[in-house]
Amino acid sequence: MNKTKIYIKSILLPLIVGGIVGIIISKFMDYETLQKPLLAPPGIVFPIMWTILYILMGISYGRLKSKNLNDEKINNIYYLQLGINALWSIIFFVFKLRLFAFLWILLLIAAVIIMIRRFYAKDKLAGLIQIPYLLWLVFAAYLNLSIYLLNR
Repeated sequence: MNKTKIYIKSILLPLIVGGIVGIIISKFMDYETLQKPLLAPPGIVFPIMWTILYILMGISYGRLKSKNLNDEKINNIYYLQLGINALWSIIFFVFKLRLFAFLWILLLIAAVIIMIRRFYAKDKLAGLIQIPYLLWLVFAAYLNLSIYLLNR
């Protein structure tokens, strides 16, 4: 498969997963009605940020795949973190299990750290491209815990 197709597929997968999750949770979104901490951004920021992060995720994975650097461990952690990521929104918005969602996002952060380390070991740029994702998740964990505490 040529590199362009690899990158297109690699970018489309997280975007499609994110889009499906967005459709699932759209009827349950209550972000605007929740008590939020001081640093909470307006709701419009989230789809913009997630689109950027999903594109970066796809570029990063596409780099590895296009260079034949992905292996079973890379694939497993990549798809695992993508699944954990998708389930967080459902846990937080659909089921409203805010404390469990906080614990779940900590699991996601751990998975992303492992992913970054594995990506970085194969291709430094592929790993570094994931740093904004990790930083956003840490911020999201702060928001998640704060929203849980403020809305109990």
